[in-house]
Amino acid sequence: MAGTGVRVRLLGPVEVVVADGPQAVNGLRRRAVLATLALHAGRVVSVDRLIDVVWGDDLPATAANTLQRHVSYLRGVLGEPGSIVVRQPGYVLDTGPESTDVQAAERLLDLARRSTDRTEQVAQLTAAVALWRGPPLADVAGSPWLEEQAEHLARLRLEAERALAEARLSVGEHARLVPGLERLVREHPFDEHLHAQLMLALYRDGRQGEAVATYRRLRDTLRENLGIDPSLRLRDLECAILRQDTAIAAPAPTAAAAQVPVAAQLPPSVPTFTGRDAELVALDALVDRGGTVVISGTAGVGKTALAVHWAHRAAERFPDGQLYVNLRGFDPGATPTEPARALHGFLEALGVAAARMPSDPDAMVSLYRTTVAGRRLLVVLDNARDAEQVRPLLPGSPDCLAIVTSRDQLVPLVVTESAQPVPLDLLSPDDARDLLVRRLGESQVTAEPAAADDIAERCARLPIALAIVAARAATNRHFSLAAVAGELRDLDAVAGELRDLDAVAGELSDLDAFDGGDEATDVRAVFSWSCRTLSPPAARLFRLLSLHPGPDVSAPAVASLAGVAPQASGPVLTELTRANLFTEHTYGRYAFHDLLRAYAAGLADEAEPAAERDAAVHRLLDHCLHTAHAADLVLHPHFSEISLAPPRAGVTPERPRSKVAATAWFTAELPVLLAAVPLAARRGFEGHAWRLAWTMAGFLHRQGYWQDWLGTQRIALAAASHIGDQAGQGHAHRSLGLACSRLRRHTPPTSRSTWRLART
Repeated sequence: MAGTGVRVRLLGPVEVVVADGPQAVNGLRRRAVLATLALHAGRVVSVDRLIDVVWGDDLPATAANTLQRHVSYLRGVLGEPGSIVVRQPGYVLDTGPESTDVQAAERLLDLARRSTDRTEQVAQLTAAVALWRGPPLADVAGSPWLEEQAEHLARLRLEAERALAEARLSVGEHARLVPGLERLVREHPFDEHLHAQLMLALYRDGRQGEAVATYRRLRDTLRENLGIDPSLRLRDLECAILRQDTAIAAPAPTAAAAQVPVAAQLPPSVPTFTGRDAELVALDALVDRGGTVVISGTAGVGKTALAVHWAHRAAERFPDGQLYVNLRGFDPGATPTEPARALHGFLEALGVAAARMPSDPDAMVSLYRTTVAGRRLLVVLDNARDAEQVRPLLPGSPDCLAIVTSRDQLVPLVVTESAQPVPLDLLSPDDARDLLVRRLGESQVTAEPAAADDIAERCARLPIALAIVAARAATNRHFSLAAVAGELRDLDAVAGELRDLDAVAGELSDLDAFDGGDEATDVRAVFSWSCRTLSPPAARLFRLLSLHPGPDVSAPAVASLAGVAPQASGPVLTELTRANLFTEHTYGRYAFHDLLRAYAAGLADEAEPAAERDAAVHRLLDHCLHTAHAADLVLHPHFSEISLAPPRAGVTPERPRSKVAATAWFTAELPVLLAAVPLAARRGFEGHAWRLAWTMAGFLHRQGYWQDWLGTQRIALAAASHIGDQAGQGHAHRSLGLACSRLRRHTPPTSRSTWRLART
């Protein structure tokens, strides 16, 4: 069977990649059999060993026959009868050399260890780390041996990440290393090696104080938890940092450090993704055809989950990168993402420098399509409003594939762009049950199959509702599924009350589609049921978060919004994420599902007094303004400073200390800031509106966001004029004039004065 081209992927959810693309492996025990054989690839695993690993003490009388059926099924998935060979006393996976991603990772790590070329090491280790798609063996929990193997593979990942950090430090990539190392030391608070790397990266980035503070935090952590001090090596490094020893100075950057990495913008895949076999097959069939695919369906049905899951499965087929943007087409309380904004992000990811960024939207489209020509790229356009929003973002190259998700069927794309429609319905009863199995475990669901099916039907087989109910059951293991189903049956009265709330009827129109009457619980009632279990601080934060205007929110901004200390907001955020009411979609940044945001907004209108809502918005705007001002002063210390009133009580602004940190903050927060300016003007905080626009202007100019620069300054001028703030009008006139000069356009009715100010 050598050279079949089959690969079994274990560094994440278990799946198979064959010539036709990724193939799902259905069934927990089937995945366990495949994982066990793959971890022994090329070696015989006895029948007794397989049965022990897969079933453990829960051994059925028919285990041997069931194992034979599982092996037969797996041969079909692998595509060859000889892929799993009978060899006494058991079976052997025989799909050729390096037939698993584990073997590929081990080979790359070995090559990196042997190499003396640091640039080559960076490339090899980067490729190795990229093979991990999430927690290894993520969907075969329950077997002690497989859990041990998952821990081993997690340690292997940590070894690879340490080695990669070391190699990148050696080629001068210290500045870009800091965020990743900060994440790693939080995940491994006692790891001295990672702390040493973070200290060195911070020091080489000109952040000596933060490097020393990192050492002292580790010292305190070790003393409090383990009763020991840091090693002599780490103490020596602290001394070298304090005396600014030239021996630890940064090396000169290499050419590799300046190279633009392959775009990899996909958000994490959902580990418990299940079902959608027909849709996955349809997508697999289109992978080599290029063009456009439209995944359409009602809100909350799992369009994004399907698109992102498939995109990760197919990522290897697109070696030139994967682009992703949330177009926010149906985000309540927010305007859809402008195509020019999305294009700017794509062009940045593709290595286009700010100086080359066109100011004209049509020129941006042209440059985008020129840049991707000849490349093999996957582009995911999530949550699109209409065809007009999508068209400028289609790559136009036959080697690229665009996946569009929308509540609308986007018929104009199907008609004029020959897009392939992939409609998405509610989960089937079997898939809904499998989703509960993946979240709760097979034993609990199989013990109460009728209750599990009742839960699925009362959640209308809607993935978002099932996830919330499963989160409640998973965090209350003493609850039976019958008890959970009973609670859902009692929600009919609650659903009726919610439907009678005229005050929020408009905001919650998206939820009306899931009013299932007697057949299924209103999805709002499921949300209400979950919210009733929250602590008072978590329930309050859930409501206040709906006031945040951006697509996501950072942990420090959450603390300021709530008016609490940053350390106090962490447990509350954890409570919301565990309840599946809020998602940490990337480290330190959190987001709502659109339906949950609409529901939270309704609760805020009902339960929070107008004065408290205004106070929360005021705190949020203070946080944005004071942090943006601090970051702007780091990036542009010679600009004229504006005066700011002290932030309100409960606001803890962030303080970026270096240009890299300031740029990273502006980049991460840009969608939030662009939404905060009109929010401030709309809610009566005109002073915040023009000041926030002013603090953003330097970054927008430097990064080539010309249209956003123009738009924010127009709002700033209107806001300052509305309150008669002459200083604000002067700042806005000048910045607006500079933006007009860059874009070579006039902006009535103030064009003459604006151009005059721009030229002074």
